Amino acid sequence: MTASRVLGRLVRGLLIAAFAVFFLLPLVALLDFSTKVRGGGRSGEAWTGLLDDPTMSQAIVTSLVLAALTVVGMVVLLVPTMVWVRLRVPGATRLVEFLCLLPLTIPALVIVVGSSNVYTWLRYFFGDTSLVLAFSYVVLVLPYAYRAVDASLSAIDVRTLSEAARSLGAGWWTVIARIVLPNIWPGVLGAAFISIALVLGEYTFASLLNYETLPVAIVLLGKSDAQTSMAAALASILFAAVLLLLLSFFDRGRRTMSGGK
Repeated sequence: MTASRVLGRLVRGLLIAAFAVFFLLPLVALLDFSTKVRGGGRSGEAWTGLLDDPTMSQAIVTSLVLAALTVVGMVVLLVPTMVWVRLRVPGATRLVEFLCLLPLTIPALVIVVGSSNVYTWLRYFFGDTSLVLAFSYVVLVLPYAYRAVDASLSAIDVRTLSEAARSLGAGWWTVIARIVLPNIWPGVLGAAFISIALVLGEYTFASLLNYETLPVAIVLLGKSDAQTSMAAALASILFAAVLLLLLSFFDRGRRTMSGGK
């Protein structure tokens, strides 16, 4: 084994160790603080309190429902639009990209203030429920979801696939749902995970619009019970990590089944 190869492995090991410490140390600190008992010892009281607190339970359910609604809205809005633009009006690709990336350049406070009248109408039609936040969250995740879906669409020949399906009598919705969507599934799955992670951690919109989602509940709880608040923060991070692993295994299983056919 040459000296350069040994040096490369050493540098790689040091980088991995540095990344592990950088990401794991805050999590260990959260776990330590949430289980520490004044005067010594450990207790899981803060963690069990998460389930006993009805406000926290309701906030968790609200955030999960919002994440699901956001993913559905993002897929229904973005995928057919991007496929249609690529097939019918490719000259509008830059315009769609610009519109999807625009939320990155506008501060969240400006979006909230600018959409206040829209929310007046949403509350009129849907009632004063936290679920109306899904409309803003769909806009919020567009820049990230667009990149993931666009990369998958660029990897396949959408025009050839759609023309082949159309020549066999398939309608446009059949082409999108049964031909294009299965081929860009990894990108859609990545966009879905990014959307879920953003919604579970989004605080500004919910706080300014006076809705109690999981991040807002954690901040409010931190003012009265810091240990339970830290336990809730760590639980939300672990949930997102577990969700990432499940989605990865799901995608790997789908690829294995596709390759076996």
